[in-house]
Amino acid sequence: MEWLGLLNYAVFMAIFICIYALLAIGLNIQWGFTGLFNAGIAGFFAVGAYTSAILTSPPEAGRVGGFDMPVPVGWAGAMVLAALVAWPIGKVCLRFRSDYLAIATIGIAEIIRLVIKSEDWLTGSARGITGIPRPFGDLPYIHSQLAYLALVAGVLLVVYLLVERQIRSPWGRMMRAIRDNELAARAMGKDVPSRRLEAFVFGAALMGLGGALFAHLNRAITPEAIDPMVATFLVWIMLILGGSGNNRGAILGVAVVWVIWSFSEILTDRFPPEVAVKAKYIRVFLIGLMLQVVLRFRPEGILPEPQRGAAAKEKR
Repeated sequence: MEWLGLLNYAVFMAIFICIYALLAIGLNIQWGFTGLFNAGIAGFFAVGAYTSAILTSPPEAGRVGGFDMPVPVGWAGAMVLAALVAWPIGKVCLRFRSDYLAIATIGIAEIIRLVIKSEDWLTGSARGITGIPRPFGDLPYIHSQLAYLALVAGVLLVVYLLVERQIRSPWGRMMRAIRDNELAARAMGKDVPSRRLEAFVFGAALMGLGGALFAHLNRAITPEAIDPMVATFLVWIMLILGGSGNNRGAILGVAVVWVIWSFSEILTDRFPPEVAVKAKYIRVFLIGLMLQVVLRFRPEGILPEPQRGAAAKEKR
């Protein structure tokens, strides 16, 4: 039955790739198409995960929530609340330069993480929230995994198609114009602050959706899942490696990085215990080395942003 274990692991990894692809697409809207340096992905991820958990989990003594609502309501609520949290943050922080924006968003994400760890009445603090319903959770394990993979992949496909349509619209062309030359966009009468805020809120909503899908996958959510290393910086590496400004590149970067991240964990777990702890740092080294190689030979990423208009004609 070794093949069944490999199938289970492959399906589990594919689900994670789909969830992280949503995070990467959300970041691509903010950074790849608009030039907004958001270093607080983990914060919006956490807002989405806990919002959906509170809305859909059964009642629990001593904690607000437990509304036992349908899962789609939880996912929609995760996107709405992540967007609502992003609006005042963007209203204030998007006035800053990219480096100050990164510092501000890191600080806000850390505030959200500390609130989650300390407010037992709302988030369960260190215990987190358990009993989160999972779609198709009553099926046998492998069937449940495959059904959830199909559902998450369907959500990713819908998001990808909608974002691609939006990026190819006048809105997307305007966002790229703001990213490439803000002064020229202002001179043409574009409301740059409002458009940047739209992109920031749009990307944050997708990050919240990714957090909700993650919470329902595990049927629980704890503060340990809101690790900035995994929920922020790994997503940045995925986007840079795959190619910012290209949603297909973002998804490819997620797949490449997550496969290396997962298989390196399998290898390090086979080492003796005293060596395995130190060997886990090899995972970070491999990801960093791969990123350096790609940036050296393909600084625009594996799948760079496609050229459009006059630039594409000149290249042809």
